[in-house]
Amino acid sequence: MTYELTLKDGRTLRIRISHPPDRTGYGPGLWAHILRDQLQVPEEEFWACVRDGTRPDRGEPSPPKTSLPADLVHLLITRVGIDERAVAEMTRDEALDRLRGFWTPGN
Repeated sequence: MTYELTLKDGRTLRIRISHPPDRTGYGPGLWAHILRDQLQVPEEEFWACVRDGTRPDRGEPSPPKTSLPADLVHLLITRVGIDERAVAEMTRDEALDRLRGFWTPGN
């Protein structure tokens, strides 16, 4: 049986599972080959994935914690004049407070 995993960078990892003819277990050399060449993962990361569900680092960016709506970001940068990096650090509540402060007369 062959399993495939297509990564975000376009690579496809393939592993072929077969049993030795004499039904013995896999030797250390074959196991090392599978981890290194087919799965492309260090042994520690493999076992962390098996035990804890911790996915190996495949170079993918981590998903953003939360994101602001595009129109809110646009208003904070173009109308309120806040630096793009500062906006990127804001929580949704902080961004809304800044925009409310800008639109409220007397502030």
